[in-house]
Amino acid sequence: MQTRERTFLMIKPDGVQRGLIGNIISRMETKGLKLVAMKMMAVSKDLAARHYAEHEGKKFYNGLLEFITSAPVIAMVWEGDNAIELTRTLVGATDPGKSAPGTMRGDLAVFTGKNIVHASDSPESARREIDLFFDQAETCSYEQPHEEWLYD
Repeated sequence: MQTRERTFLMIKPDGVQRGLIGNIISRMETKGLKLVAMKMMAVSKDLAARHYAEHEGKKFYNGLLEFITSAPVIAMVWEGDNAIELTRTLVGATDPGKSAPGTMRGDLAVFTGKNIVHASDSPESARREIDLFFDQAETCSYEQPHEEWLYD
């Protein structure tokens, strides 16, 4: 039996500004993951600080906050079997130069500071990040035609 999980994926300001939204969503859908929440938003300084709390005190922390609040982002929740690991594989390594061709960062990003997307790295971070960006009422549950045989 397959088990469903949810993960958080954010298209960062550089991905939005470069017009990569459709490309990124298409890659996720093509893989078979289901979009259950999405919104375009400006990230406040407070939300940015909570999102990147684990990096507070690191030399790149202020740059992270400045970048993520510089332009709109697309915040999303994706659902599917092994969604966290699948999404991390589709996204690729943090350093685009070390990211495999075919991954979002390997194909679309140029350097670590602007690597187009953020993806949750564990079930715990997925829950925390989803809760930071979405109220429960903002996520949807629905069946896709192929799901009846996947999750019986």
